[in-house]
Amino acid sequence: MAKMFGLAGVLVFVAMSLGPVQSLKKGECEVCLSVLNRFKDTLSKEEASQPPKIEAAFKKYCKNLKTKEDRFCYFLGGTADAATGILGEMSKPMSWGMPAEKICEKLKKKDRQICELTYEKQIDFKTIDLKKLKVKDLKKILNDWDETCDGCLEKGDFIKRIEELKPKYVRDEL
Repeated sequence: MAKMFGLAGVLVFVAMSLGPVQSLKKGECEVCLSVLNRFKDTLSKEEASQPPKIEAAFKKYCKNLKTKEDRFCYFLGGTADAATGILGEMSKPMSWGMPAEKICEKLKKKDRQICELTYEKQIDFKTIDLKKLKVKDLKKILNDWDETCDGCLEKGDFIKRIEELKPKYVRDEL
């Protein structure tokens, strides 16, 4: 009987020491989930089972990423300029076949910033009224398109330029 209480006490202690389970909320860690799922699809069966090969492939995969995804790679240590590296926290669980959601949960515990990365919301050009946007947002649209607006001084000038370029960059879905 004493052994049973001792075992039960140990189980209660272990359960309490683990703390609450932190599962991801909807929309949380979107960059992490996106990058890891796409990266996982690029791995061969041989690579997917060996952490060192996963890490090497991840560093190669990160070279072509931009903005938020590049930042994610930086946080993990997948870029050349990264100051720290927690690639092992990603590669080992991935080699075991752990889903990206669980890997991102583990990474979040190591570095909160990983799950704070979010994608910028895409503008729906069919419904947006450009006149209601700020000049800063209009400039950002042009910048995202790698276009300039030479001689634009007023909001109307930026709107006119965007309207001129819309057919080139905005696709109408069927």
